[in-house]
Amino acid sequence: MIRVLLVDDEQLAKDRLRQLLRPFEDVEVVGEAEDGEQAVEKALELRPDVIFLDIQMPGCSGIDVAASLPSPRPRIIFCTAYDQYAIDAFELHAVDYLLKPVTRARLCKALERVRTSASGQGSPEAAATGRFGGRPAARFLAKRANKYRVVPQEEVQCFLSEEGLTKLCTRDSAYWMQPTLADLEKELDASVFFRISRAAVVNLNAVEEVVPLVGGYGQVAMKNGAHLEVSRRRMSGLLDALQGKQPNAL
Repeated sequence: MIRVLLVDDEQLAKDRLRQLLRPFEDVEVVGEAEDGEQAVEKALELRPDVIFLDIQMPGCSGIDVAASLPSPRPRIIFCTAYDQYAIDAFELHAVDYLLKPVTRARLCKALERVRTSASGQGSPEAAATGRFGGRPAARFLAKRANKYRVVPQEEVQCFLSEEGLTKLCTRDSAYWMQPTLADLEKELDASVFFRISRAAVVNLNAVEEVVPLVGGYGQVAMKNGAHLEVSRRRMSGLLDALQGKQPNAL
């Protein structure tokens, strides 16, 4: 069974998609969302196999939602009235890009692509793990209180692991992200970010000072005023990375 989440700020559009999907016996609509924030919440709660995702919505755009969903990720089918986002959509490994009004014939082709990718690559998450086709993430979707914010890479000072959650820190704010630090690490640009310990990944451009400590450990001072411990086995790699030498791994 293909479990589907419908995301659109227009109820009529969601109703039409639901009606078009009804004849497909292997498709089940498990939920709806009307904006980007709800889309992320529902995706995390329901774990759908496929999201039919509008692009222009209040708050986060559909592109931002798709780019920021944590692993394992559902397959994305964009449904929009605009064709100018197609390149961005397929760079995010979208399964398909449907222009409104969606026709039954076009929907059939999109669902067939979902089935084909499932049979060819295994689980739904396996087909979606290459979020940027091998390119690292350039922006991150993070939450504070009941609001999500898209944070550009250059604003990130560091990522911290706290009680099983990931904390994104900027110069003056802190946000929370769903993926673990280990999962997030796989999607970061290794020329920009470096893991200094089990609990912290820093933006190399935000490091102000490195202080060696007794025993081979160290401490970094960040531009936002934070002081973070560097583990003994990461110390030399951090110094190499700050000099522009290619690290072996984050």
